[in-house]
Amino acid sequence: MKKTFASQADLTEKVVSFDRLSENAYAYTAQGDPNTGIVIGDDAVMVIDTQATPVMAEDVIRRILAVTDKPIRYVVLSHYHAVRVLGAAAYRPEHIIASRDTFDLIVERGEADMKSEIERFPRLFRAVESVPGLTWPTLVFERSLTLWLGTLEVRILQLGRGHTKGDTVVWLPKDRILFSGDLVEFDATPYAGDCYFEDWPATLDALAALKPAKLVPGRGAALQSPEDVARGLAGTRSFVAELYAAVRRGVAAGRDLGAIYREVLTELRPRYGHWVIFDHCLPFDVSRAYDEATQFRDPRIWTAERDQQLWATLET
Repeated sequence: MKKTFASQADLTEKVVSFDRLSENAYAYTAQGDPNTGIVIGDDAVMVIDTQATPVMAEDVIRRILAVTDKPIRYVVLSHYHAVRVLGAAAYRPEHIIASRDTFDLIVERGEADMKSEIERFPRLFRAVESVPGLTWPTLVFERSLTLWLGTLEVRILQLGRGHTKGDTVVWLPKDRILFSGDLVEFDATPYAGDCYFEDWPATLDALAALKPAKLVPGRGAALQSPEDVARGLAGTRSFVAELYAAVRRGVAAGRDLGAIYREVLTELRPRYGHWVIFDHCLPFDVSRAYDEATQFRDPRIWTAERDQQLWATLET
């Protein structure tokens, strides 16, 4: 029996948590749905990742207004994926900040990514008609940018490729709090359809070298102790490494994508099958790993048509 494409059958709304991490930081999480980070400085607020539509972003704004009346001046995009960026208009920020690589990816594949993501996961694009179009950065940096929100230092860093080539994290050195975007997930399956498998572990090393006391992952609960942070980093690392190693073994044995997918599914499900969106992510993850292990160093552009072709091939 053929499964419903991607996560189109996932219609259950999740319970939102709004956790205070410090005087300056909050985490908006929703049981494995995409997270949003909030930084409150002396004179302004920064939002890290926006939710998928302006209507969905209004819930984040409502919770921010309950704890501060300071203006939301900055939005930071951890990467280019539509589910992370299309709600930006709701915040009316003075600046939308992204890495140069993220900006270039929006230029190259933003339209295609928006169409494919909306079709993959319609629940995460509630009131999609409120999206005014692609979200364009107004402030683009290379490698690092430091902002001061009054006396609060905020470092915006590009530490290496992983989930995408433009991955950006936000680091609060005073509180030792890290907002990782989808470079780190917790009890949620990493989406690796646009990733760099060979680079991702070294980028996780760079995150660990900051020695975060707390970490807000791209999906999953906020990690509020160094021990939990270590678990989040280790879980993401093991999933990425084990999947890529399994795909490379299949390639070396001369098996095709379909056979490799079935082998990887069988191998990984006992350990990771309970993670959020495991069945959604795995076809895209294995396809990207197969590409990287064979002939495509850089991720190919996903389109709605390519999504459907892959799903028809693997999920039957």
